[in-house]
Amino acid sequence: MSARLLNKRILLIVGGGIAAYKTPELVRQLVKEGANVQCLLSKSGSEFVTALTLASVSGNKVFQNLFDLTDETEMGHIQLSRNADLVLVAPATADLMAKMAQGFANDLASTALLATDKPVMIAPAMNVRMWLHDATQRNLETLINDGIAIIDPNEGDMACGETGPGRMAEPSEIMEAVAEALVPKGPLKGLKALVTAGPTHEPIDPVRYIANRSSGKQGYAIAEAMAALGAETLLVSGPVNLPDPSGVRVIRIETAVEMAAACEEALPSQIAVMTAAVADWRTTLPAYEKIKKQADNTPLSLELTENPDILAGLANHTHRPDLIVGFAAETE
Repeated sequence: MSARLLNKRILLIVGGGIAAYKTPELVRQLVKEGANVQCLLSKSGSEFVTALTLASVSGNKVFQNLFDLTDETEMGHIQLSRNADLVLVAPATADLMAKMAQGFANDLASTALLATDKPVMIAPAMNVRMWLHDATQRNLETLINDGIAIIDPNEGDMACGETGPGRMAEPSEIMEAVAEALVPKGPLKGLKALVTAGPTHEPIDPVRYIANRSSGKQGYAIAEAMAALGAETLLVSGPVNLPDPSGVRVIRIETAVEMAAACEEALPSQIAVMTAAVADWRTTLPAYEKIKKQADNTPLSLELTENPDILAGLANHTHRPDLIVGFAAETE
């Protein structure tokens, strides 16, 4: 099963309700689907779940205090929310919903929410009487009008002993709502796309290699665009200094032979876009140790072997992609 949220960045704001104890499981499910989850733990939320627990399941630092200069130096509160593809508030307490509706910004959670320009989704959780109160319903209507996505609370027994609506949705339900919001539904949905990018490095010895000049930027941009259009996208990348594109699974290789094997393994795919600058030749027998200069300046002689034609291999394969696009760098 593919990771539906691969490389998606989610800022999870944990409000101060008893339902906060469910957030480690929510984080675990999001991470399992490939998401990069950054947790922001409110002061009241820390009464129900620890920063250490959230850091352990997310693999990331947990932010807590608006006025913590260490946190602000590493990542300001504005950047914290702008870096996300989605801001998720779970649990969203009556107090936090009121702050959001009125535009308050007196702590890290409310400040990050007011500063964000990214989609926001909330999972309300509170006592049934608080949920049904006119003030909460007015705030809810305001948030909906502001474009905030609401994951409706469930009905059931409350920690306070009452029964009714107000229980936070289960982690699996929140997970599905997030996936529904972030997984592309474009014209390429249901198709598999293979993209290659970057150079290949063909070793001469442990220090030197043969390569073509390539930044990989074009292939990375194409892969991200494919994913945004709904395709299940695999990027086979040579050595480049670029972050993984959002929603794209990346396989990193070094040589042309490794790239050819990775591309064949990716079949069947309906689309293949080959932007990689693959070296045409490789050394037949790379040296195991660094080749030293000769005292008498004897020229270095290298025996080269032609690398496989990856594009031709795909075109002639039993599971040939329906669409193959090739790129070539020329001098004229």
